[in-house]
Amino acid sequence: MFTIVTILYWTSMYTYVPILTPYLSGRGLSLQMIGIVLGSYGFVQMLGRFPLGIMSDKWGKRKPFVLLGMITSCISCLLFIVPGIWAWPLAGRMMAGVCASTWVAFTVLYASYFGAGQTGRAMGNISVMIVSGQMLGMVLSGWLNDGLGDNAPFITGAILSAIGLALAFSLKEPKLAADSRPAMSFAMVKNVIRTKLLLQVSILSILAHGVLFITMFGFTPLKAEQLGANGSLLTLLVFAFMLPHAIASSLTASWFVKRFGYWGTIGLGFTVSSLCTASMAFFQSYEMLVITQAFNGFAQGLHLPLLLALSIRDVELPGRATAMGLYQALYAIGMFSGPFLAGWLNESWGLDSGFVFGAMLGAAAALLVWLWSSMERASARKAKPSSSGGISL
Repeated sequence: MFTIVTILYWTSMYTYVPILTPYLSGRGLSLQMIGIVLGSYGFVQMLGRFPLGIMSDKWGKRKPFVLLGMITSCISCLLFIVPGIWAWPLAGRMMAGVCASTWVAFTVLYASYFGAGQTGRAMGNISVMIVSGQMLGMVLSGWLNDGLGDNAPFITGAILSAIGLALAFSLKEPKLAADSRPAMSFAMVKNVIRTKLLLQVSILSILAHGVLFITMFGFTPLKAEQLGANGSLLTLLVFAFMLPHAIASSLTASWFVKRFGYWGTIGLGFTVSSLCTASMAFFQSYEMLVITQAFNGFAQGLHLPLLLALSIRDVELPGRATAMGLYQALYAIGMFSGPFLAGWLNESWGLDSGFVFGAMLGAAAALLVWLWSSMERASARKAKPSSSGGISL
């Protein structure tokens, strides 16, 4: 049941994503204004996710926030179809940000269904659910738009979220005994914030989501439309990105990490993603755009699930929603600033300049991964003599 609700949650939010930038352009919004609308989604999450995580931990409840997510998804979709000024799509995208902020509760609720030490497996599974829901929504988008008109993707999203809300009432939430769950306190929040690994993966995730929301969840569909793509070809582009993304998400923990380790897999993902994003600025055919997005989707499927799993790996169970809230609030900076800055660059220097900027974000992340992994290996070498009985200086 959780899997069905989660897929409906993501499907309802992504039924309109591939056609959003062309839709906004058709309503007369400039590229800079489109960037503001796209960025508002991340801006709301930047402000909302951490407080929601703290509230969830304080109350020891996840399910009410799941219900809130389904309600706000429905409202978001309906706001887009209100005719009139640019404020309505802006309000719709901001409400989608409120909806996405509740994802904190989804992830922690799902992790609670698994035993200790299985966080990586849980986050790998839920990453596949994310991609499945996003892909289903984005595939429906082009067909609905071509066959039933511009408003059809938004109406479908509202219907799916209403179904998800009805099903979410039947979700079961494991309960911790009151005496086994430490009271939420400022000290606990402070300890979560100081978790080194959480802060490292949060910084990387800011850059990762900046790239993602500049490309497939941002300006890539507009680039495809400029190259002559209609709704059906946008659907093919979505498949080209999301299917490899789903495959990579399912293989990351079971295959890549075992061979390259956490840092190696994350670094590989960022490197390939950066190269693919840069190439979009130079290839001027729809076919090449599809090829670059296939590789880009696979690359981003390598690092996003791992960053999610590592964000709560070193955090005790009672503080995990707080940690997840902080992690998701921080990466929302990338969801906001990436398309906002790319929109400004696109307005001034053309659409391809935003993709060059996205490639720079990916390259910066790859550099940080190399730096931190080198420091970690150096620390391990220094600690090894003392652990084996040698002299430690």
